[in-house]
Amino acid sequence: MPRFMSPLRPRYMRSPSDIPQEGLKVQSITEKPEPATSAGDESPENQEPEYPEIVCVSEGTFRQIRDDSLVLLSQGISHRLLRSIEGPFLIFVLPEHEEFARLQLALYRKENPPKEENPPIPLSFSLQPLWVLLAPTIITLIDFTNKVNLHSPGISDASKVLKGEWWRALTAQTLHGDVRHLASNLICGYIVMNMITFRIPLLRLAPFIAIASAIANLCVSLTVQTSFRSLGFSTFVFAAIGCLSVIEFRLMPKETHGLLRRFAPLCGATSLAVFLGLGENADILGHAYGFIAGLFCGFIPSKKALRWGTPLSTVDGIGLLIYYALYIIAWKIAMG
Repeated sequence: MPRFMSPLRPRYMRSPSDIPQEGLKVQSITEKPEPATSAGDESPENQEPEYPEIVCVSEGTFRQIRDDSLVLLSQGISHRLLRSIEGPFLIFVLPEHEEFARLQLALYRKENPPKEENPPIPLSFSLQPLWVLLAPTIITLIDFTNKVNLHSPGISDASKVLKGEWWRALTAQTLHGDVRHLASNLICGYIVMNMITFRIPLLRLAPFIAIASAIANLCVSLTVQTSFRSLGFSTFVFAAIGCLSVIEFRLMPKETHGLLRRFAPLCGATSLAVFLGLGENADILGHAYGFIAGLFCGFIPSKKALRWGTPLSTVDGIGLLIYYALYIIAWKIAMG
């Protein structure tokens, strides 16, 4: 059973025990070995009581939880500090202390409003973008062999799209003009999508970004309404840039160097999109519409999931299958 912090002995880091609360998965902040005692030395005074039930009264970063713990210690409220596997730190108390603990924490926060934090994330590399980039890579390499004519049925032709061939908005994402075109999209795409994995599993958002990219291609056809033809995965990449900018915008603390500081991710992403989106033979409209459509994808995940991070689960596998299914269905219709 979990041992509680005594107000007279503030021990912040203790080894985890089984929490008797159904469905709760937690881990301790650190582990420290308990001093060995012989069976004969245990006395009623030395034995800590076992508690049948505990409740969570606070959740936040380590700095926030540390302050809340000091508040509870000052009021003589025994409590337990643990860390959830999803990221946040938690404080647990006995049910009979819950009301008083919440009251004291509310009074403290009223006088000392907590500030949101957005600490920097260490650089890491994920394999998730490779699963997303696999679809355009395979189809483009098949097209490069010249054994199957994929350009005619798959390229985004504005006149044909307006006649009802909507699937071209998806199939065109998986085609490229040459090796240089493919390589640039793969490199830029991996960098952007890898940064998304810092906040949330990419596979969960991949289907939404693919759909946003298809909508962007449809908007290009509706805007041009002529014999305009385009192809490439760059629309998906720009949608991912828009998605990432909104994710970081939502996580920016409101009090960080004024209100304008919060818009730094959006301004930076817009500048990057303009820098990458302009060039010879570039589909400027497709890049612009892709970026705008991707902005809406950034509002799909909850802010709590973005702040603490979300581990991979079955949902992500389903998301990857849906992502592949979109292109498979589109190509089946195009080749049929």
